[in-house]
Amino acid sequence: MTRAGDAYFGLRRRLAASPSADLDAELLLAHVLHCGRAALAAAPERELSDAEARALAELAARRCAGEPVAYLTGRRAFWTLDLEVTPDVLVPRPETELLVETALDELRTVARPAVLDLGTGSGAIALAIASERPDASVTAVDQSAAALAVAARNAHRLRIGNVRFLLGCWYEPAGALRFHAIIANPPYVAENDPLLATLAHEPRPALVSGPEGLDALAEICAGARQHLAAGGMLIVEQGASQGEAVRALMTGTGLGRVTTLKDLAGLPRATRGSAD
Repeated sequence: MTRAGDAYFGLRRRLAASPSADLDAELLLAHVLHCGRAALAAAPERELSDAEARALAELAARRCAGEPVAYLTGRRAFWTLDLEVTPDVLVPRPETELLVETALDELRTVARPAVLDLGTGSGAIALAIASERPDASVTAVDQSAAALAVAARNAHRLRIGNVRFLLGCWYEPAGALRFHAIIANPPYVAENDPLLATLAHEPRPALVSGPEGLDALAEICAGARQHLAAGGMLIVEQGASQGEAVRALMTGTGLGRVTTLKDLAGLPRATRGSAD
């Protein structure tokens, strides 16, 4: 029999190539043993069954092949939420919380705000905002039915009832509705970017957007004024080198107070503009 503590150290060594090997090992072992990370740390003498050891070895092999831990465990923490994640959606990332934080700040004086989340994926942004603002009416759009199903399951499990999910491309499902905030984490990776090799397990349509990675951002910026209420705000995530281009897209469509915001790593990660 293998003890949990020994299994953890062995797994950490096997995953040494990962920049988050310690966390990866904890999450995978806790997943196999059906316990939290704190319980895992408190019981290093716990013995793994043969079935648990085999399951852990299989997960380790998949992680070594580059599969994200979130797909292996089916879960990812985002904001204050524990989200279901499948290969049909991007893995929510900490830097995307900047969009949630910015939107909540912009909406703090708006009663019963209407919010549109474009390309919702797992529902991370929409559900985070809806959980903080139960008076908000949040619309979450995605062109992938499989992604919308994941988002809807997350809403049901988390008992967040003020989000509706619509299938379609960008603004099309929203019709003539207007919103106090439009938020999007669209695909923004250039189609030949070497970064794609490290993202091979995630859905390509949610990552890639044209030769410069700006096609979806351009479409979202172009349609924003038609769907923003007076004083409403568009907030988009972008690549760290795309801030200048996205600011130009927003100002070119008549949005004002255009600003690029930095994430916790100090990288220009999001741009906002208002329909003043």
